[in-house]
Amino acid sequence: MKLKHLKIFIMLIVFLLVFSMFSNNKAIKMVGRDIKNNETSSNATLTIVYDNYEYDNRLKTGFGFSCLVKTKNKSILFDTGSDSETLLGNMEKLGINPKDIGIIVLSHIHWDHVGGLKGFLEKNSDVEVYVPKSFPSDFKNEIKSYGASVIDVYDTIKIFDGIYSTGELGVPIKEQSLIIKTEKGLIVITGCAHPGIVNIVKESKRLTKEDIYLVIGGFHLGGKSDYEIRDILESFRKLGVKKVAPCHCTGDGAINLFKEEYKEDFIKVGVGKEIRV
Repeated sequence: MKLKHLKIFIMLIVFLLVFSMFSNNKAIKMVGRDIKNNETSSNATLTIVYDNYEYDNRLKTGFGFSCLVKTKNKSILFDTGSDSETLLGNMEKLGINPKDIGIIVLSHIHWDHVGGLKGFLEKNSDVEVYVPKSFPSDFKNEIKSYGASVIDVYDTIKIFDGIYSTGELGVPIKEQSLIIKTEKGLIVITGCAHPGIVNIVKESKRLTKEDIYLVIGGFHLGGKSDYEIRDILESFRKLGVKKVAPCHCTGDGAINLFKEEYKEDFIKVGVGKEIRV
């Protein structure tokens, strides 16, 4: 009986050790996904290099979105618009060298956000491309065929100091947005906001526990009623969004309502617009 009890005791100890190791590993993984509160990107310059709204008349417009994020130590291209000819042409006129860009973040799989990627990779394949994990394997393999690295994004992930992805949000169209932590607050950049612009802002705030300084990009509000848009505006105010810069798929009606509500805190954007924070 004593031997039997000893075996049971040993088995129990082994089980507890294995369980403890599993729990610790899980905890480490969760901590790794947290956004560090003390980490900021103190200086950030955003330049719209592809959009269907005009700002700089030297540049070509097209239905799509792309924004260059430049910090002291890193240049990140968020989305690539619909075609590489327009994207690269606009970048050239703005004095932006593709070889100076080390990271590309793609918000979602729609053509007006990924269409310019191949042409860009022909100019510079020495980049890391962050894509939602749900992207098709063929698409990822094609990126790799150029020699670029592919990083699958599922959960919140650190991209660079003070710069994060929200991770995949939404159903059925999965989309990631970019969070930039600055001393003035968060900058949230959206591609098309298919998961809902309010949901994205809420998630960004939940992840960081910080105030939102600026929300910029496509808000996907075309076809929404004035009542629905005013409800979104009310949510923005409750969430403490300081400034807004809607473009791309937001819709003219919605843009006008945001301008009416935010007044001097509304930023008119289009291709060529530069915002320094």
